[in-house]
Amino acid sequence: MTRTETQDGREFWVSSGHHLTQRRADGRLAVTDALLLAYIARPELTPPPEACAAEIALYAAMLKAPRRIVEPAEVAAIEDPDARENWQVILDFRGHLLACDSVETAYLSLVQSHSQGIPHLFLQHLAHLILRNALDGCDDPHVLRAGELFFRPQKAAVHDGSMLLADLEIVEARAAINSGPLEAIFGRAPEADLDVLTDDTAWTYWSRSDAFTMALDIGAMPGRQGLATVIERWIAHLLGIAVKVTPVARIEDQDWRWFVGLDAEATAIGNALWRDAILAPEALGRIASLFRLDALDADAFAPDMAGAPVYLILAADTDNIIRLKPQNLVSGLPLRVQEMPS
Repeated sequence: MTRTETQDGREFWVSSGHHLTQRRADGRLAVTDALLLAYIARPELTPPPEACAAEIALYAAMLKAPRRIVEPAEVAAIEDPDARENWQVILDFRGHLLACDSVETAYLSLVQSHSQGIPHLFLQHLAHLILRNALDGCDDPHVLRAGELFFRPQKAAVHDGSMLLADLEIVEARAAINSGPLEAIFGRAPEADLDVLTDDTAWTYWSRSDAFTMALDIGAMPGRQGLATVIERWIAHLLGIAVKVTPVARIEDQDWRWFVGLDAEATAIGNALWRDAILAPEALGRIASLFRLDALDADAFAPDMAGAPVYLILAADTDNIIRLKPQNLVSGLPLRVQEMPS
């Protein structure tokens, strides 16, 4: 079985770069030369025809030896200031990866340090890569489509009482097309192949998982349960903690002790609810999903959380966009031991 295939041979998320890595015995991903080269070969670093000799020489040298030591003078010699900045960013990121023993450890370290100086795009890609590893062998398209929220912003729209999510980049890229089954729903013009994921269309996911052209019904149980499963796998893979995540309609506990906002809007809504503030119906209507998270290990959470659940909130902003922050599930839980596993 190759590392980019499920157990039944179906492949997904090739764009994560999972094929450029190697899974270690502990299930984590090694930082390989091929992975480093993928970052070095990004368009931002490819020297344009007018690039200076120093920039061309550094690029050629890095392609040959992606782990080579780069002296500060090599970067300083690059004439274009934007190119110098791009090189410094990628070298800092490379240095962080090389200082860690796995991709997962690098991600955890960045989350702990609030990823200062690291472009959000790189953090997003690491989430994509790590989740591809965590979901290896998954054969449920509902889970995989829900997992796209971890690294792809979504456009939300309510249709027939249910909230549908479509890939934001796809919606915006196809906004000028005036035909498609979801035009009336999203007020834009996604291409005609932007189908809603259902039991009947799920079989098509495998051939288009990297196209991101299926909409998710987050209001239906398969979509919500799919996201719950993704959250369980993410936490287990990165933190080594077994949890049970259950979709719920509302927060039932009068004395709820902890919540995690899965995005900035959800955090703001949760903080308001925590203060017993009265929220406008419009704000409450932006809540896409609620979940109850229970630790299956009694010692996983802090002592004052014994037996108490953590509530998870997912919400769209005022532009109907959901930008899920998977790092909140790493840094926001009330863990007994605050130090992240390495």
